[in-house]
Amino acid sequence: MKKPLAVVAALALAAVLAVNAQAKTLKLALDADPPRLDYMSQLSGNLLSYAEWVFDPLVRWTKDMKIEARLAEKWEQKDPLTMRVYLKKGVTFHSGNPFTAADVKWTFDRIRKAPDWKALYDAFKDVVIVDDHTVDFVFNRPEPLTLNLMTYIFPMDSKFYSGKDAAGKDKDLVSKTDPVFANSNASGTGPFKVTSYEPQVKMMLDRFPAYWDKKSKGNVTQIVLTPIKNPGTRTAALLSGDVDFINPVNPQDQDLIKKEKGLSLVNMPSGRVITFGFNPAVQPEFKDLRVRQAVIAAVNNAGIVDKIMNKLTVPANQFSAKGMSGYNDTLKGRFDVEKAKKLMKEAGYEKGFTITMIAPNNRYTNDEKIAEAVAGMLAKINIKVDLKTMPIAQYWPEFQKRQASLQMVGWHPDTEDSANLFEFLVFCVDKDKGFGAYSSGFCDPKLDELVKSANTETDLKKRDKILQNAEKMAYDEAAFIPLHYEPLSWAAKKNVKLETCINQQNFLYLGDLVIE
Repeated sequence: MKKPLAVVAALALAAVLAVNAQAKTLKLALDADPPRLDYMSQLSGNLLSYAEWVFDPLVRWTKDMKIEARLAEKWEQKDPLTMRVYLKKGVTFHSGNPFTAADVKWTFDRIRKAPDWKALYDAFKDVVIVDDHTVDFVFNRPEPLTLNLMTYIFPMDSKFYSGKDAAGKDKDLVSKTDPVFANSNASGTGPFKVTSYEPQVKMMLDRFPAYWDKKSKGNVTQIVLTPIKNPGTRTAALLSGDVDFINPVNPQDQDLIKKEKGLSLVNMPSGRVITFGFNPAVQPEFKDLRVRQAVIAAVNNAGIVDKIMNKLTVPANQFSAKGMSGYNDTLKGRFDVEKAKKLMKEAGYEKGFTITMIAPNNRYTNDEKIAEAVAGMLAKINIKVDLKTMPIAQYWPEFQKRQASLQMVGWHPDTEDSANLFEFLVFCVDKDKGFGAYSSGFCDPKLDELVKSANTETDLKKRDKILQNAEKMAYDEAAFIPLHYEPLSWAAKKNVKLETCINQQNFLYLGDLVIE
């Protein structure tokens, strides 16, 4: 028996209303969008956060800093040099291809070719396929941080990224600058699929209907990501209702947001250290230890925390934040302008010299203001600074040229281990192994060897002591200019439940975000 047309129409309308009632669009404003769709193109926080949306890691950190299973269902140490990993079954990539052990093997092989990533896996020898959903991670030496490093492995769709693109190039090529296939195409197993992407303008992502994690309470069905570089403009967009969620929050705007009853604000401590790196190859004066010590003594990092960061964090005197494996509580602040002047005089540079400095203007909280403040502080010891700031998309290519005397860089060791900071920020540059990928040019082989010795030590107490000694050596050698640990901050409308997706790593787990 046929239903009357009016009844059919009413049922159809009810179905539409039910779908609309469940649909939750998130209008998100960040200081910068992912610069490319290939998370392996660069080891950076915004690309790792993006990877959590579109891909899935083997394991990930929880809020209480424990490891939880994701695409890796369970694991066991078969022997000191082998860890067996059992993979989740029934998982599908956005392309429709099934997820198997072959994708983990392919992804790992690609990591070993990615310039920014390969240093992380120096201890790894190979990934061996046991069956369609089991792999063995095989090591050259015992690796005390295996699970930590598995948080970085986001399996890619090997079939999707194999073969040639329209230009005849291999689809698996990794590049920060070239228009290769993976930089503009993505297929992961994550909660969201990229539906449109206009770099530095807008990114749109839709919920993947075949997403495997049915236990997640996340109910966001679409994300509209708009990069807003200016912190004041970002805050204004939230206050006006143009966006639902912003990150980071300008320290100077926090009181304004707190006064708005319809908004929520969350601050959290971070392990990301903000620094300037020395480049002695470009600035020969920096080869003199006394000059490097003078520069550090001239920088009032506590003043930057008070005035620019609105007392939302603490000054850094070393790489490691308190609680990390290498944190050395004997290392104290060094701000002393008179001592800085004395050191410059002893080194023969009382009259000073000119340097170049580069910094981003939309990557770290108040990065441009911090750079301007440091330039002003160095003027007090007759160091004239030619400062250039630029958006992050332009900054990283300039940074990698290593042509500036001082370069700003922030780093959170997402392995949650101090050795990672040294390996990327001050190790002597080794392109083959990937060490020193974010070094500005400082190099001390003795420091490198000390840290490498920690990486072979499986007794964690002994390992911590080695890394604490490495912090002391870097401190004594004035290897870099420590500023502070970047505070994390998020603000959103009250119905956007921030606590469901934020964490200390500042990776937004948007697949778990709940909007009421």
